[in-house]
Amino acid sequence: MRFAPDPASGLNVIRAYAAGEIRINDAIFNHPVIVSPSAIVAGPAVEGAEQLGTGHIAPLLALEPELVLLGTGIRQVFPQAIFGAGFLRQGVGFEVMDTGAACRTFNVLVAEQRRVVALLLP
Repeated sequence: MRFAPDPASGLNVIRAYAAGEIRINDAIFNHPVIVSPSAIVAGPAVEGAEQLGTGHIAPLLALEPELVLLGTGIRQVFPQAIFGAGFLRQGVGFEVMDTGAACRTFNVLVAEQRRVVALLLP
């Protein structure tokens, strides 16, 4: 699915996604990526959401989100409960969805000027 970017905003926009690929602004990512309205950071070296643990939480919290989205690829796959609990203990919302839904949700929340961070698995 393709999205129309808003180049005047200066904020990160997810322009397209497909199995194994995510396009943020003009960059293409074939590996996990962390994106906020103002930052793009390499994601953890995992092959699936079930491999996420407490050691993967700090880079997401460092971006000071009010909500973290986890896009788990083509299908929604829940990570270990301890991963999501790490955000909830900090008062940060946490939602798990397939990567397509996470991309769409991220763009909507950025447009609403929310402090959202997404960990997207292609």
